[in-house]
Amino acid sequence: MNKRFNNILETIGYTPVIRINKLAPARVNLFVKHEAFNPMGSVKDRLALGIIEDAERSGALSPGQTVVEATSGNTGIGLAMVCAQKGYPLVVTMAENFSIERRKLMRFFGAKVILTPASEKGTGMLAKAVELAQTHGWFLCRQFENEANPDFHSETTAVEILEDFADAPLDYWVTGIGTGGTLKGVARVLKNESPNTKVIVCEPDNSPILGSGIRQPRNADGSPGESHPFFRPHLMQGWTPDFIPKLAEDVVDAGHIDEIVPIKGGDALRLSRELAQQEGIFAGISGGATVAGALAICARAKDGANVLCMLPDTGERYLTTPLFEDVPAEMTSAEMAIAQSTPRYRFDVKPAPQPAPAEPVAAPPITPEADAFVTKVISDREQPIVMFALEWCEFCWSVRRLFKEFAIPYQSIDLDSAEYQKGNWGGQIRNVLKVRTNSPTIPQIFVGGKHIGGCTETFDAFNQGRLQELLRDNGIELEQAGNVNAYSFLPKWLHPR
Repeated sequence: MNKRFNNILETIGYTPVIRINKLAPARVNLFVKHEAFNPMGSVKDRLALGIIEDAERSGALSPGQTVVEATSGNTGIGLAMVCAQKGYPLVVTMAENFSIERRKLMRFFGAKVILTPASEKGTGMLAKAVELAQTHGWFLCRQFENEANPDFHSETTAVEILEDFADAPLDYWVTGIGTGGTLKGVARVLKNESPNTKVIVCEPDNSPILGSGIRQPRNADGSPGESHPFFRPHLMQGWTPDFIPKLAEDVVDAGHIDEIVPIKGGDALRLSRELAQQEGIFAGISGGATVAGALAICARAKDGANVLCMLPDTGERYLTTPLFEDVPAEMTSAEMAIAQSTPRYRFDVKPAPQPAPAEPVAAPPITPEADAFVTKVISDREQPIVMFALEWCEFCWSVRRLFKEFAIPYQSIDLDSAEYQKGNWGGQIRNVLKVRTNSPTIPQIFVGGKHIGGCTETFDAFNQGRLQELLRDNGIELEQAGNVNAYSFLPKWLHPR
C-alpha cells in the first residue's frame, strides 16, 4: 500500500488472497485470505473496530468509558489496539485455558485480563463480562450478538473478496464459525452478489454444535442461556465456543450455509504445520482447520474450481498450545550434528585456554572524583541498596527480577547509560569498583555499605538467608520468600548446565 495513514486503525482490512501451490490438487485453484495481515494479526481487528465505532456513533459508548468483553483472545487483542488508539480503558474476561501469549499481548496494550475457570467454558467468561458491565456501568461489546460485527464484514471483508474475484468465478467460500460475524457478514453478500458461490462452514468433528441441528437455548437478549448439549472441548481456540452464537444461527435460519464440514483436531494441527513448511504461510490452529475443510472440498470439486479459505490469525497466538508441542527449544540431534561438523563455537568443545600475561596487569587508574562518588553512593543511608550495573546485561536484569519479585527497593547505577558516558564517567566508576571489589565483573551489589558481590554471590546470599538478614539490619523487611531459588530468575540459557 503506497500511502500514509493517519493512525493504525486505517490499516485494518484489505488482507491478501494467496494461492496455495503445493497442498491442493493441481486441477483446483485453492486460495487463502490471510487475516494475519491485519495490524494485530487476526480477523478480529475488523470486529473490534466495527463494534467500537458503531457504539461511538450511536452514543452507546461515551468518551473515557470502560469497554468490557469476553474473548478467547483475538477479539480482546483487537479491542486492546482499538481502545488504546481511541483512549478507552479495556477489561476482558477470558477462560484460563486459552493461550498465555494472548493474555500478555492484551496486557501489553494496557488492558486488564480477568481469567475465569476453564470448567465454566465460554458461557462462564461471557457471564462474567455481563456481570462486570452491569455492576460498573461499562460498555459491553456483545460480539456474538452485536450486528455491528457482521455489518463491518459486509462492508469490508465481503467487498474485498468480490473485488479479488471480479475476473473469475468463486465456486466455494470456506470459513469457521467463531462469533458468526465473518460468516454472516460475508455469506449474505455472497448470496446476493455471487449466488453461485457455495458457503462452506467448518466445525470440530467432536463438537458439532451447528451440524447437530439442535437449536441453542437463549436468553431474551439473544445471549446463550447455557452450553450447547453437543459441545465438547476441542483444539480450535476461538473457532467454536460452547454455544451457537446468535449471529451464526441467523445464517442457518437464512439458509445461507450450503454445507457443514467436520474437522479432526489432528488435521488442524497437521495443516497448520504444512502451511508453514510447504507454503511459507504462518497460520494458527483455526487456519489449519479451515484449510483442512477447504481441501476436503477441493478433493471433490470440479476441475478449475476456485476455492477461497479464510485464515483467521497468525501462528504466534499458539506458542503455548499443542501446535508447538513438538517444536523443541534446544538443538535436536540433527542440529547438533550440523553444529559439530565444524570445529569451533560448540557446546561440546571447551575453548582453548588463553595464555597468562607475561607481566602482571597494572591496576586501573583511579580518579579522586570517581572514588568519592562510589563512597558517597554506597554510604547513603536513605538508599542502602545499590547495584552498579549495565542497562541490558542479562545478569543485571536477573538481579533486578529478584528485587522486583520481593519489592526490594534499590538504586541502580547504570554505568553504560548515556548519563554516565560523558567523559567516560561510567568507566571511571568501574575502575574504582575493580579495585574495591577485586573483580572486573558487573553487576556489583552493596547493602548498607557492605559489598555483597555480583549476581551469583547475591543469589547465594539470598538462598542462604544472609541477604534477608542484612536487609533487616538496614530497616527493610523482605516479603515472604518461601522456597524460592534465586537462580530461577536467570534466563534459561544462563542456568548452570
